Amino acid sequence: MIRSRFSWKLTAGLLLPILISAAIVGGLSIRSMEEDSREEVRRSLAAQATLLRNVAAARLGQPQESVLKREVRSLGEEIGTRLTVIDAEGLVLADSQEDPSSMDNLASRPEIMAVRSHGSGIATRYSHELGASVMHLALPIEADGRLLGYARASRSLSEINRRLTRLGTVVAVGAALAILAATVLGMVLARNFVKPVKAMTAVAEGMARGDYNRRLPATGTDELGDLARALNQTAKSSQNRMETIITDRNKLLSLLKGMVEGVVAVDRDERVLQMNSAAGKILGASPETSVSKPIWEVTRISQVCDILSRTLRSGRDVKDELRLATRSQDQVVEMLASPLLDGEGELVGAVVVLHDVSDLHRLQTVRRDFVANASHELKTPIAAIRALVETVIDDQSMRSSDQAHFLARIRNQSMRLSSLVADLLTLSRLESSPGGPELRPIDLRESFKGAVQALLPTGEDRGIAVHTEVPENPVQVLGDPEALGQLTTNLLDNAIKYTGRGGHVWVRLKTGNGQAVIEVQDTGMGIAPQDQSRVFERFYRVDKARSRELGGTGLGLSIVKHIAAIHQGRVFVESTPGIGSTFRASLPIAPLGSVHKNTTL
Repeated sequence: MIRSRFSWKLTAGLLLPILISAAIVGGLSIRSMEEDSREEVRRSLAAQATLLRNVAAARLGQPQESVLKREVRSLGEEIGTRLTVIDAEGLVLADSQEDPSSMDNLASRPEIMAVRSHGSGIATRYSHELGASVMHLALPIEADGRLLGYARASRSLSEINRRLTRLGTVVAVGAALAILAATVLGMVLARNFVKPVKAMTAVAEGMARGDYNRRLPATGTDELGDLARALNQTAKSSQNRMETIITDRNKLLSLLKGMVEGVVAVDRDERVLQMNSAAGKILGASPETSVSKPIWEVTRISQVCDILSRTLRSGRDVKDELRLATRSQDQVVEMLASPLLDGEGELVGAVVVLHDVSDLHRLQTVRRDFVANASHELKTPIAAIRALVETVIDDQSMRSSDQAHFLARIRNQSMRLSSLVADLLTLSRLESSPGGPELRPIDLRESFKGAVQALLPTGEDRGIAVHTEVPENPVQVLGDPEALGQLTTNLLDNAIKYTGRGGHVWVRLKTGNGQAVIEVQDTGMGIAPQDQSRVFERFYRVDKARSRELGGTGLGLSIVKHIAAIHQGRVFVESTPGIGSTFRASLPIAPLGSVHKNTTL
């Protein structure tokens, strides 16, 4: 409490009026007492000088001057006042305290000179002999209108000074007692006032630090009690408001974090306020370290900085497209920047949403390519069939052997067209089915062996040795038997087509690392490294002329990739040109016990 500055201020506030009041009252009292005392001395001296004048008027001009001296000395001692009789020339005739012959001429004294001009005179001056001020009052002594001399009464003012000193002492003691009482009272009042103020200060400081749980005892009915209740209400409201803000902020952060679109918010100085992980991935920046940094320092992508600058300048939405070159392929990002406004509608920043539409662009490109390729692939056999039919119809004289040759070519083109349409329908069915084919527990050996058995005659006709390896134990997977059979068929058919006469093809079904693997290895022409990443694309052929000659549609491996994908699997290829290729399709093995019936191969 002693160290409390407010306590000292409150105490000083009580003491200062007391000190000022004591000084004013004491000063006025002393001044009034001094004036009253001087007036009392003046009146007394006037009466005594009048008495002296009457005594002296009866004796002046008579030869008995010694009688005048005795009477003046006797009268002065009786009334306790110094009396002096002076003649008209200023010579002292009688004095109640000193020998007149030893005294100076008093004609030049102020009180004597005042008598000559005003009829009476009074003067006060310091006496070194008495060590105090002395008041002198003089009256004229006249007879028959003629000035005979002066009667002067003098008295020391030391008694007045003693009175004033005593009064000053009394005033000082009173003021000291009042100050002491005010100090004690101020300390008591300060303690009762500062204690709740300190408690309020602690609560306010806690609120500034984010602690809104502290409360004040609001039992008083005065202004401090009202203030405590108001502060408690403020703390409660601030706590509720802060909880709402934190909840909304967490929701916003969760929303931003879960968004696939990138979001970057900046202030008017283009310093980053917020950035989610999607934006950091697109811009190649760290969201945690980017806050409070200028956007041009966070990313070197000038288009992002430019669209935010344009939005801040115009205060309007700005839309643009960004293309970024990556190692694998170009990345296309749609940018939409909007201004950020405060509660009063003032511009305080901008936010840009970065939407990666690379997949959409790729899908659009694939769709265009697919339509173009499908149109081209369908157009070729249709045009060939039309030309062959027109030739047979127009040439009525065509030999039977030539007609048979043309009809055989028409049959081949129609079979190619049928295969192409069938593959397109299969691919469409795989892509358009909402949940894909219905997967159930199966033994993969059954569909695998059925597909291999169906193509063995084709391999024999082309002079290709097909070697099969199948495990003895069941290979349990969740799948669609027809789709998995087609996967094996397409891989084996592709290997037979591109393997020359006298070659070998190995078809294996094996397990390992929780995966069932269908592996088809051939000794065919092989695939160049630059083509290996594209062989699973629709209508892509390594050797287009040979593929059409063999009746290929260019969709077989694309179908394989889709079938593996809907079974949560993957397809790989390893190939060396001139030596051969190996295709592998891996599928996850189903948990034990999921296959209720084993199939005997």
